[in-house]
Amino acid sequence: MTEKDTEKSLTTLVKAQETLELARKSHEKFLVRGSQTDLEQAIDYYVDVIKNAPTLSEPYYRLATLLWQNGQINLDTAIEQCKSAVNLSPDNPNARIYSGYFLELAKQYDDAETEFKEAIKINPLNSARPRISLAAMFFEKMQNEAPSIKDISQALYYLLSGSAAMLFDKNTVKMLCTSLNKSFSTAGFKVMGNLLEKMNNKDLAVKTYSKAAEEVGSPDFFYQKIGDINIQNEDPQLAYNSYKKALEQNPNNKDLLYKVATIAQTYFENETDCAIDCYTKLLELEDNKEKIYYELGHLYLVKKEVINAISAFKLALEINPSNPFYHNALAYALVDVEQFEEAAEHYQFAININPNPEWTSIVCQALGMLKFKVFDDVNSAMNLYQSAILLDPLSEEAHIGLGDIFEEEGDTDSAIKAYCDAITINPKNPKSYNKCALALWQKDYIEEAIIAYHKAIGLDPEYSAAYNNLGVIYLDGIRNLKEAKKLFSEAIRIDGEYAMAYFNLARVEQELGNNIEAAINYQKALDFNPIKNEIDREDIVARLHSLFEV
Repeated sequence: MTEKDTEKSLTTLVKAQETLELARKSHEKFLVRGSQTDLEQAIDYYVDVIKNAPTLSEPYYRLATLLWQNGQINLDTAIEQCKSAVNLSPDNPNARIYSGYFLELAKQYDDAETEFKEAIKINPLNSARPRISLAAMFFEKMQNEAPSIKDISQALYYLLSGSAAMLFDKNTVKMLCTSLNKSFSTAGFKVMGNLLEKMNNKDLAVKTYSKAAEEVGSPDFFYQKIGDINIQNEDPQLAYNSYKKALEQNPNNKDLLYKVATIAQTYFENETDCAIDCYTKLLELEDNKEKIYYELGHLYLVKKEVINAISAFKLALEINPSNPFYHNALAYALVDVEQFEEAAEHYQFAININPNPEWTSIVCQALGMLKFKVFDDVNSAMNLYQSAILLDPLSEEAHIGLGDIFEEEGDTDSAIKAYCDAITINPKNPKSYNKCALALWQKDYIEEAIIAYHKAIGLDPEYSAAYNNLGVIYLDGIRNLKEAKKLFSEAIRIDGEYAMAYFNLARVEQELGNNIEAAINYQKALDFNPIKNEIDREDIVARLHSLFEV
């Protein structure tokens, strides 16, 4: 190396040292004030030092700490950064301490213990920090593993020896006394809270963690613990509130983002935007994005933002084109915007993969309904429903769907058999009895139909359609107008917008000669009919006008 090169190298090193000092100051300001600006400046300075002086060990472990706290790297990456620092400077006790800290967080306790002990060995007289860190590690280990006598004795030994070593370690006393006291308090609260949880005294554990969140460091940790306990107690609202408090303290914590998003999505429909925000943030932090896109798609469907949902599902499929669940979700969204051909292709793709017979049976039913209602392809629809039954013989919905196709195609006998098969599978489903009763009525099996309708009503006393349909039998089959009127009135009590029930009640009133009452009910049928469009409007108008013809 020439003299000029040596001079240039020394200049670069001096500049790197100056930048490192700036990084330290910004880092200290961040620790005191918590300013995002200080954090970003410290990160930029450390990165600059590494670029210009890659053999300096300090910026590696300090940068790892800041990036991990900011949610920009995971524990494995932080550990690798610290290992780089140790490799560059094996005799740097700070590199060993930071490496031990991250190994402890990763629950690699044996490796962490090795690093802390190496730090003690390097500088025995000024070993307060690694000793106390090692004591805290043993306390942490005892929370996650069954404590041994050796662990307890070592924790106490390093706690006491670390406290004694502080008398000789002026830098530690000056710079870290407050934070170490907090660490002791934090470790103590963790141990106490964990002990209370194991004793199943969850209420007191929550109070302990709440006090810790207010009085010591790591409030995000303690709020998260409170949230976990509330989930165990099946109180999603309190869990949600606690997780959100934790997230306010550490907005880039991926675990918390998932927890908040999951609870918002599962329990609180009015918190859909919060769940979307969490998943959107996770897209910045998470390497594996396909499941995030999938969840976002479902959330957009809840908000009826179907185009956004379709985009999200397609992004998930771009990452994993062989996932049947993504194809099924995309097909469902495409049906909503009447992209039926493309939807059918994705349903079929999901069926071909067939990850689970019961799940695939449901997809077969969805495609079968699409083939029947949209494409008018009766044979394909029947084949799909029959495939659904083969895949899941106990799927009552598949039998009911097949019965509906037979019914609409005029094959009432086959429809009755399909509905009876559904009843055999689940004799407590009122819908099966109601549909079977309608088919029996069409075959003039009046008594059997009445029994089936009463069975449906017995299973679901608020089943308005069953009351209406049974009323039709009493009106048009048995000619028992009094019973028919009672049944139609009951259907209307349950569903005040039931146009068909108003129409049928009007027919009863007309036959009884109560034209005014009949007119009122025909008009209500006319008003509510656009909701389901079950009745020919002209038929209602004609009957209404006929009431007052001379």
